[in-house]
Amino acid sequence: MKKLALATLTAGVLGLSPLAAQAAEGDLGRQLSEARQEGSIWTAIALNRHLSPFSIDVDVENGVAVLTGKVESDIDRDLAGQLALGTEGVKKVDNRLLVDPDTQPRQQQSSLAQQFDDATLTAMVKSKLLWNSNTEGLDIDVDTQNGVVTLKGNARSAEAKELAGHLAQNTEGVERVNNHLSVSEADSTAAQAQQAAEDTTRAISDAWITSKVKSSYLYDRQLDGLDISVETKAGMVELGGSVLSAAEKELAIETARNIRGVRGVDADALRIDG
Repeated sequence: MKKLALATLTAGVLGLSPLAAQAAEGDLGRQLSEARQEGSIWTAIALNRHLSPFSIDVDVENGVAVLTGKVESDIDRDLAGQLALGTEGVKKVDNRLLVDPDTQPRQQQSSLAQQFDDATLTAMVKSKLLWNSNTEGLDIDVDTQNGVVTLKGNARSAEAKELAGHLAQNTEGVERVNNHLSVSEADSTAAQAQQAAEDTTRAISDAWITSKVKSSYLYDRQLDGLDISVETKAGMVELGGSVLSAAEKELAIETARNIRGVRGVDADALRIDG
């Protein structure tokens, strides 16, 4: 009942019905689940010795996994489909992989450890883009090879494109970022309206905000997230613990402020020990 009451309250702020607010919250859960499924499929493919040499893109929507790219044989194509279908929550696979016997493996074949590291980096960058209130993580394709992250897709503004590149570059373990995002002005107004609705709905989940702020700190190469405490009350984030400099404190505040659903940040208890 409490959840329904809060959904009703946030709906009133936006002029949405309670059902619309609940639907928006459901969309967030679905999007997060799909992002995890994509990461699981990509990792399974990257760690498979038959499929790892090939560039295979994965997209999951409403339980349907879409595979695109090129592989060397029908066996490779079927294997990729089976790996995707074996992922929890995937009900169907739309296997669009093209079979080309002349397909060349990626240059500088990575070791198994490097492939796993790249898969981990991809998941970390995707998460940071999804959690940030100024980037459209689900519209951005992230690919990592040997620590080099490539971003493709659409950003709603030049500022969002620049921020996406910054978030990726500041992820622990990323060597370089190729930012190939295009800016779509036509979608800007609609995207911002949808973003505002989603942000307000997410504010009802303080636990979600706290976990994403903490994870963002752990992913950032410039912060020691283990020394920063995070607590969220009604969308207001309270930071405690210690950092080494004023610059780190400002970064911690800015990172928290940009997480979706955050209404404000109180960092009075975050001390500088440097």
